[in-house]
Amino acid sequence: MSIRMSKPNASAILSDETRSEIDRWLVKYPSDQKQSAVMGALTVVQEANGGWLTTELMDAVADYLDMSPIAVYEVATFYSMYELKPVGQHKLCMCTNVSCMLRGSEEIVEHLEKKLDIKLGETTSDKKFTLKEVECLGACGGAPMMQIGRKYHENLTPDTVDEILAKLD
Repeated sequence: MSIRMSKPNASAILSDETRSEIDRWLVKYPSDQKQSAVMGALTVVQEANGGWLTTELMDAVADYLDMSPIAVYEVATFYSMYELKPVGQHKLCMCTNVSCMLRGSEEIVEHLEKKLDIKLGETTSDKKFTLKEVECLGACGGAPMMQIGRKYHENLTPDTVDEILAKLD
């Protein structure tokens, strides 16, 4: 005799509002290609969950989009915009790719680590800031740069970083 544990479906886990937002992504793709909306769906779910994804939420996305859970996990672990553990109120995504590196991103990272008393990949003890290293964000002409939320901050110096952080307090 085997007992099968049933997983909760997407309707039980995702709010009506979250499903409605995912549906806005779904209409952009052919009805037989629901999986094409996976990145948009993960973004919606992550934002609704305070900036990070749980396995249960990724499973709910898989259920909602008729995908295998592993296919959703592959997307969530490949792209740096998805978080699999809690992050601070402000996620500072620091580009350290070639253009930013050549224009001083190492100095900016050192300044941020010292100022916030954390290393790349860590969150401050007050949960206010997470400092994340990311690959190219496509703003090479404004290097060094970082992204906070949906806003890009370019041509960074230690002084401009301090001004940016002061406005986030």
